[in-house]
Amino acid sequence: MKTLATALLMSLALAGAAQAADLGQPKTSAQVAAELQQAKANGQYTFGELDYPPAIAQNTSLGSQEVRAQLQQAKASGQYTFGELQYPPVVAAAASAKSSADVRAELAQAKASGQYTFGELEYPPISR
Repeated sequence: MKTLATALLMSLALAGAAQAADLGQPKTSAQVAAELQQAKANGQYTFGELDYPPAIAQNTSLGSQEVRAQLQQAKASGQYTFGELQYPPVVAAAASAKSSADVRAELAQAKASGQYTFGELEYPPISR
């Protein structure tokens, strides 16, 4: 039984080694050079820090007028910022249906019920 198991394992090992030898065909230097040129042409190959991350080619069917319109819309809605002073972008809030009097009334109610605190001495709020 022991010799049968050993023979089976040896035959499987030899079959695996033969398969691995067939799959590992080395590439020629011409093939490697062609792949490198293709990668450079596609923008997939970079060299140094200035090229990282590689630029991804954008395939779009939008015209320049459509892109400008989308940019203006993003600026108007607060989704686009420029520079450090506008970071993080403030998203334009939708028009609220509440008036300032409604907001003041909600604040007074929250203070009265103990849901609103101010300062460190009142934290955490005490439920009444």
